[in-house]
Amino acid sequence: MDDDAKLILMKKRIIRSYAWQRDIIVPLSKDFDCTTEELENLFFDLLDMSSLEALHATFETAEYACLVKKLHSDLRLCWFTGTLELISKEEGKELKEKLANQIINGKDYDEVLKEGQKELYLLLKNTNID
Repeated sequence: MDDDAKLILMKKRIIRSYAWQRDIIVPLSKDFDCTTEELENLFFDLLDMSSLEALHATFETAEYACLVKKLHSDLRLCWFTGTLELISKEEGKELKEKLANQIINGKDYDEVLKEGQKELYLLLKNTNID
């Protein structure tokens, strides 16, 4: 087996791992309306070995960041913290992170969002307006 064949074999072992397939390959192939093999080949072409090895960890990090951004949007924090400046950016950040951690730990997104809306309302009620 030559070096190129070994590299391809090593890449296949990484990308065909259970976690990769469950979290990345299968869901994205459905989103992109392509086969899992087509998506695997795409990642082979786009990423080197070290990027492939780190991809699942970067996926998990990005998933958390995207969740925080989604909460930011769904709670309309850009309006409350930015435009209106009724609550501080730090208060908004703390709220988003608290809620995101609850979701990551298994709570339903809609349930957590509703809880977050109630907490946001309490923050607004406790805001001292000069």
